[in-house]
Amino acid sequence: MKIAHKTIFLKTKQCFDFINLTEEIKSFIKESDIKNGLINIQSMHTTGAIIVNEDEPLLIEDMKHHLERLVSQDFKYRHDDFTVRTVNLCDDECANGHAHCKAILLQANVTLNLIDKKLQLGQWQQIFFLELDRARERKVQIQIIGE
Repeated sequence: MKIAHKTIFLKTKQCFDFINLTEEIKSFIKESDIKNGLINIQSMHTTGAIIVNEDEPLLIEDMKHHLERLVSQDFKYRHDDFTVRTVNLCDDECANGHAHCKAILLQANVTLNLIDKKLQLGQWQQIFFLELDRARERKVQIQIIGE
């Protein structure tokens, strides 16, 4: 069994930035010497998600709209009340309870099949990193396990 891994560094532009990772992942598969196995793509952040869906602009707008409708930024989140919150704080802490709550509706990672060096995706399926918070630097880990 062989293992290959890579870190992708991203710079998101805004909340609900959908970044298509599919071609970069396919390039990594070609570079690896693994023909058959599993590939796992994982967000290294609690306010970012990895999703598989169609790369169609109107659908992306629909997804943004419905995520915002389900988890509004206007709600008062206790996580954002820095007068009472005492743990997991950093110097540049921002009010992002909405992003954490959106993240629980999605997934932090996805595992897909690799057969004969081909990523197994349906006709319209693409792999995205989805920013749920604000513009910032992000990391995505990719690991291939197989033969």
